[in-house]
Amino acid sequence: MPQANFEPIVNMSEHIKHPLVKPNTVEQRLYQLDLAGKALSAPTLVVLPTGLGKTIVALLVIASRLQKTGGKALILSPTKPLVEQHAAFLRSTLNIPEDEILTFTGAVAPDKREELWKKGKVIISTPQVIENDILTKRISLEDVTHITFDEAHRAVGNYAYTYIAERYFEDAKKPHCLAITASPGSSDEKISEVCTNLYIRSVAIKTETDPDVTPYIHKKEVEWNHVILPSEMRELKDLLEKVLEDRFQKLTELGYSIQYGKKASKMDLLGLQKKLQGQIREMAEPAVYSALSILAEVMKVSHAVEIVETQGIEALKKYTARLENEATSRTGSKASKRLSDDLYMRQLYKRLEECTTEHPKLAVVKDIVSKELNGKPDSRVIVFTNYRDTSEMVTNALSEIKDIRPVKFVGQSSKFKDKGLTQKQQVEIIEKFKAGEYNVLVATSVAEEGLDIPATDLVVFYEPVPSEIRSIQRKGRTGRKHEGRVVVLVTKGTRDEAYYWSCAHKEKRMQSNMQQWQENMSELNRANNENDKTDIASEFRSEEEQQTGLSDFSDEEVTVILDQREIRSTVARSLEKLGFNIVVKTLEVGDYIVSDRVAIERKSTEDFVNSLLDRHIFRQISDLAGAYEKPILIIEGEGLFTTRMVNPNAIHGMLASLSLDFGVSILHTRDAEDTASLIGILAKREQIDEKRSTSVHGKKSSMMLSQQQEYIVSSISNIGPNAAKNLLDHFGTVENVMKAELDELKEVKNIGPKTAGKMREILSSKYKN
Repeated sequence: MPQANFEPIVNMSEHIKHPLVKPNTVEQRLYQLDLAGKALSAPTLVVLPTGLGKTIVALLVIASRLQKTGGKALILSPTKPLVEQHAAFLRSTLNIPEDEILTFTGAVAPDKREELWKKGKVIISTPQVIENDILTKRISLEDVTHITFDEAHRAVGNYAYTYIAERYFEDAKKPHCLAITASPGSSDEKISEVCTNLYIRSVAIKTETDPDVTPYIHKKEVEWNHVILPSEMRELKDLLEKVLEDRFQKLTELGYSIQYGKKASKMDLLGLQKKLQGQIREMAEPAVYSALSILAEVMKVSHAVEIVETQGIEALKKYTARLENEATSRTGSKASKRLSDDLYMRQLYKRLEECTTEHPKLAVVKDIVSKELNGKPDSRVIVFTNYRDTSEMVTNALSEIKDIRPVKFVGQSSKFKDKGLTQKQQVEIIEKFKAGEYNVLVATSVAEEGLDIPATDLVVFYEPVPSEIRSIQRKGRTGRKHEGRVVVLVTKGTRDEAYYWSCAHKEKRMQSNMQQWQENMSELNRANNENDKTDIASEFRSEEEQQTGLSDFSDEEVTVILDQREIRSTVARSLEKLGFNIVVKTLEVGDYIVSDRVAIERKSTEDFVNSLLDRHIFRQISDLAGAYEKPILIIEGEGLFTTRMVNPNAIHGMLASLSLDFGVSILHTRDAEDTASLIGILAKREQIDEKRSTSVHGKKSSMMLSQQQEYIVSSISNIGPNAAKNLLDHFGTVENVMKAELDELKEVKNIGPKTAGKMREILSSKYKN
């Protein structure tokens, strides 16, 4: 029986009895014991529906590992609120002194973390913090006997989980891990990547239909509510589709037709974009640049069509306002500027101003939520929307109804006229939602995963989502402690229906694939106890990878000093993996120091082009060249000439200026791994071949008063460096520029009516937080 591996915890009473679990704190459920038993036999991916106690399975595994093996346990979770949530649960259930159950987040100073790590028995942390502390050698995973990877479906690409798992199975004396998720993904490739990255050798799955799970499942009704797009909104859609038809025709004339035309999916458009970028690298013909720019217009208009079909008029107004702002901005793309001048787009903007119809979904949401709260005043409701603009629109509409107390719940990032929520604000909102101060949470994807949101009576999808992972996470917000209800709104004849069928297919495929994976790995599951950590680690790394390291260069230690901000990139991870000694400091000049004379500034292609527009790079390179004898600029990534549709001559001119005027060597790399390899070669050449030591010197230059004045004025939308100088020459001071009236601004050289009007709007409009 699987439970045989879990003997210390199994007890046929109502609560778990174990020396490291506090009495009467954890209800005994056989399916959780079964999963924990399987998980203890090998590094295991546990898939369990939301609300069925994945954290309890982790608790049982942690308790057993600590009792049998000793050492430390590490629990990794993607966000600070989740870390705090897990810590509170473990402190209430683990029979371990609370001062040995620690939380690590960015809010805890690095030196303090290093000190706490030594005495901690159970550490709950965000993965980025642990990754940084491993890279800077503040901590060692040598004595960690168990790691839990929460929300394990994130372990793809360059996410910190992948690096931590690799280092763990290399460094730990007795490694073991548990990966937990409600939805690992529908494709074999995604599941395989997660399992490979986390060194998983066993998969254990429970579904809501399993006999040992069904007693704990509450009924969850799923309803599909179909609405019809009003004629006034169809007219707006028709105008957008005329723009699309024109742009697709232009693409065809350039030799780049797209199958399905205006019905092309986002994946089709991204596929063509990738193809065009590849052609630019091979042959920079004007037609390719033109096609890329037109394609950028297509993608913007296609998104507007989706908003009309699935969101609403208010959301469309906000999106078009951002397009207009981009078109008038000095850094705006040619695509946005051309769209702003398009006849059909101008008609759309005019119709939008006159439009009195709103998307029927809004009335349906108001009706559904009102009936729920009228029938059950103590209910809690979550309305999920894909876009922030829609979440604000829905929140405002619901707030007009008596006894409905809605609150918008969004992520941290901010953009034009849209401020995000800090993690602290998110936690405060959730607490008020629990307490009933708010009874409706209008949320974007930030509320789908992991946060300790109370069981809700009703979940509304404002639109279907094409992702099976997100759909499962959303549905899991109801039906936890009592019966729940899910309502999905679908606009007939739109991409809502396409997303619905796509998601339904993916959910079925995921269940099928997971069962197949469980069967395929059963043999490994039985044999895992005989395998040591070396077998586990080496099985997932090719012979070439196992042999890669600093030994390829020399047995001597080579040091790379990097700026603390660079720790966020995967370059640092790759350097450490190659065997270099990483030293992290706050560097005023440069990103990487490899000797007393060689310093490196690293820019992604997007950062490089952006810095061309704001001219910031010239000051950075000037400081670098002034402080180090041999300054180097590394431009990382592809698409240098396509990222922002900047004229190639401007980029070539910038490169020439940096090379000739500042004497900087300009090198190009494919990606972060390639950058790390290049930096390693430079460091090895300087420190081993040339016998030079590393030395940090140079200070960031301060801007002169005139430069500071130009910087302030040029920060105004649509005002570049030359326009800022013209304004200051004309008015004499920054203060006078800010006070200038519209007619006065138009008198300045190269300041037209449109720019002057935009300046006055920014300078005189009331600030709204």
